[in-house]
Amino acid sequence: MIRPYHSLRSGLQKDPGREDSLQEMQAVHREYRMINADEGLNLALQSVKVPAPRASDVLVRIHAVSLNNLDALVIQGQYHGQKDKVVPCSDMAGEVVAVGAEVKDWTAGDRVCANFIADYQYGPYDERYKSSFMGFVTDGVLTEYKVFPSHALVRIPDYLSYQEASTLPCTAVTAWNCFQGPDPLKPGETVLVQGTGNVSLTAIQLAVALGAIVIATSSSDEKLKIAQGLGARHLINYKEHPEWHENVLEVTGGRGVDHVVEIGGTGTIIKSLRSVRSGGYIHGVGFVAQGNATELMDLPYMLISRAITLRGVLIGSRTQFEELCRMLAVYKIRPLVDKVFTFDQVPEAFAYLGKQIGVGKVIIQVSKSDG
Repeated sequence: MIRPYHSLRSGLQKDPGREDSLQEMQAVHREYRMINADEGLNLALQSVKVPAPRASDVLVRIHAVSLNNLDALVIQGQYHGQKDKVVPCSDMAGEVVAVGAEVKDWTAGDRVCANFIADYQYGPYDERYKSSFMGFVTDGVLTEYKVFPSHALVRIPDYLSYQEASTLPCTAVTAWNCFQGPDPLKPGETVLVQGTGNVSLTAIQLAVALGAIVIATSSSDEKLKIAQGLGARHLINYKEHPEWHENVLEVTGGRGVDHVVEIGGTGTIIKSLRSVRSGGYIHGVGFVAQGNATELMDLPYMLISRAITLRGVLIGSRTQFEELCRMLAVYKIRPLVDKVFTFDQVPEAFAYLGKQIGVGKVIIQVSKSDG
């Protein structure tokens, strides 16, 4: 059995009514780690010692992990710059079980998420934060217990379950960052959201809550109905309307939208430029569609001649994550969860994620409880 660490202030902090205090945890826990394999799922489930927090660290029991498409690339060894034999996945929600002697902001029992970029605290993104990307540069969260630096943690809104909260670090923070740029989204403004992936659906929820008028695009009428249910006011099927920017201009009376959540990259950026108003904002989040090289030659002129701001969005800071959680607590927005798998079903979860058939997040329930 684990004993109280000497670095913990006043020994253990625990809830007397719980049975999983630090003294009662087994010394060994389970984690998934990349292995060297020529084919198949490059993950091994192994037993390792529960880590001890250092003076400024916090030990967290992971309750739920949500999967991103990035995680699928990592476990296949296809993500540039990933650590060898890494513990994958970046998005989690869990419970503090122990804290280091210098930690003042957290105590046992606190419900937390960790910021995707652990060392990115506030302000503009800087290259020095790159070394703290979880799940591929550093070990991630597909594990039963993990030590985090105390500055990486964010308190979970009380109304969210661990499963719901685990969806926030990448998807929701990215969507929130789109609307918190140099000219934050205002009530009554118009937003074009491309597709019905997780960032897009969350962007619809947030934009509607902030009072915006949302135009959603998708290749599926069924998914457009989901977007409508989340509050999107105008729906465009881009398979039926390949020149969808014309529909956007029609909806906005020829003016164009104030903000675009740009998912496609080179395949959609020109139409996004034609959809946005002069002086408007395009927030680049993804690059899932192939573009026409000849068309892209017009991009600099289109940006400059209409004073459009094209802004790259790379997740967000811990401060932005905290702002997001305050906003969620006010509006009680529920993240979309598609399907839940157990910790022993991780291979099945990644196989399901790869089919790209669901709407909402795929969750790994790590613990036996989602309190």
